[in-house]
Amino acid sequence: MRRFALVLGLLGGVGCATGMRGIATQYNPETGQYETPTHEVVYQVPAEDAMMTARFILEKSRYSVMEKEGGLEMFSSFIPDVIPPERYYIQGKRLGPRQALVRVFRIRYTQEGGGYTAEASGRSGGHLSVPGAFSDIPGLEGYRPAHGYRDLGIEQKLLERLEMAPALELVGGNSPVPIRSVVMENWGEKGGTTATSAAPACGAPLAGASSLFSAGGVLLVADPLGTQEVPSAVLRMLCEASAQELPVTLALSIPVSEQPLLDRYLTSDGDSAAVQELLSGSAFWRRAYQDGRSSRAMLWLVEQVRRMRVSGKDVDVAAIDSDKAHGNEREAQMAQHLLNAQSKRPQAWTLVLTGSVHARTTEVSWDDDFEPMGSRVVRALPAVRALDVGFQRGTQFVCRYSVWDEEVECNVFGISPTLEARQSSKQAAGLELFTTQQPLGFHGRLYLGALSASPPALQAPRQDSTVDPVPTTK
Repeated sequence: MRRFALVLGLLGGVGCATGMRGIATQYNPETGQYETPTHEVVYQVPAEDAMMTARFILEKSRYSVMEKEGGLEMFSSFIPDVIPPERYYIQGKRLGPRQALVRVFRIRYTQEGGGYTAEASGRSGGHLSVPGAFSDIPGLEGYRPAHGYRDLGIEQKLLERLEMAPALELVGGNSPVPIRSVVMENWGEKGGTTATSAAPACGAPLAGASSLFSAGGVLLVADPLGTQEVPSAVLRMLCEASAQELPVTLALSIPVSEQPLLDRYLTSDGDSAAVQELLSGSAFWRRAYQDGRSSRAMLWLVEQVRRMRVSGKDVDVAAIDSDKAHGNEREAQMAQHLLNAQSKRPQAWTLVLTGSVHARTTEVSWDDDFEPMGSRVVRALPAVRALDVGFQRGTQFVCRYSVWDEEVECNVFGISPTLEARQSSKQAAGLELFTTQQPLGFHGRLYLGALSASPPALQAPRQDSTVDPVPTTK
């Protein structure tokens, strides 16, 4: 979510602006220029968490930070070796329980008696000049605050901390919770259409994907967990491949112990009783802490595969995740489970939807002893191909560890792409293959536009989550 507004520039005279060039601008890869942004970022976290993260960034750079009462204003110690003196001023604004604005200014002081006055510019929806905006900022003997500039470099670090944090996949030790009954909404049982006879929601073929379809081939898709768009794109590829009379296997990051439940569901009528049996008998879909692997969109994807089978397509679902293993042991088990599933249907085209690290076909740089699932599988099946996902800023349902509360939080968070995965306004949705394999082992990128969160199948919709058009549960 972004709030349309003029960014608070707080620009002074020409001489000062020249000395501060680049601080209030950001690099735009579409134009190749440093530009002043025209949007403000609204973070999908409580304002207190956003402010604490901004404080952590400054303290990591060895600044002392003073907090004003209320916690939505902070000041840093002075920036070393800068004349006239400068310090950081952090301003937070609470827009909702889990929506916050954070602005980071770099305040320049001037000697007492100088001719400058402090001015602030910018308010949502327009531009307003406010004399004396920094009058309550701590002073310095012989100096007073005069000018403030948005430090977008620091704000970019804040964005990376809040929206590029690694997602947690909670495996083992996550006890299931009891459920009473499951009623699927918009599952195809209306207007006289039964779930059994409803056609899959295939949509149009995905641009550029057909070149990857082959008997015995394996495609790994690096899934930003807890989104609607990735399962939807996967279904489009499954439908197109099966339309070419290829048998298809969909491999999911669901524990292998869930396979019997999946098999029974895929041969069922897909009605509420069948969904009840699938979910109530499952430890995975009923976990107390659910990550994006058990989202509504993932359950919807399983249902679409069932409908494809009813329509006569040769398609199956394979659960390949571990029940309890972690780290390298989990990667080894996932790789073996995938190879086992592929060997049972060697003529099928296998599409694997899994987390981004699991999908890498090369080793990681941070741990010499850690080998991703994809790296292991490609040794056994050299024809394996892997895709990462390109997207625009959006939301996802994901689990993260909060260093402030020292506990795991599973919720809707903002998600921003890296510069490499950023989808420009000119880049159409679809699949683009690279001319050479990339360092992380990906052979192409799946562009999906802005991502939107898909909460867990057995969790009521949150007030702060994006409207989810895929089937929901009560």
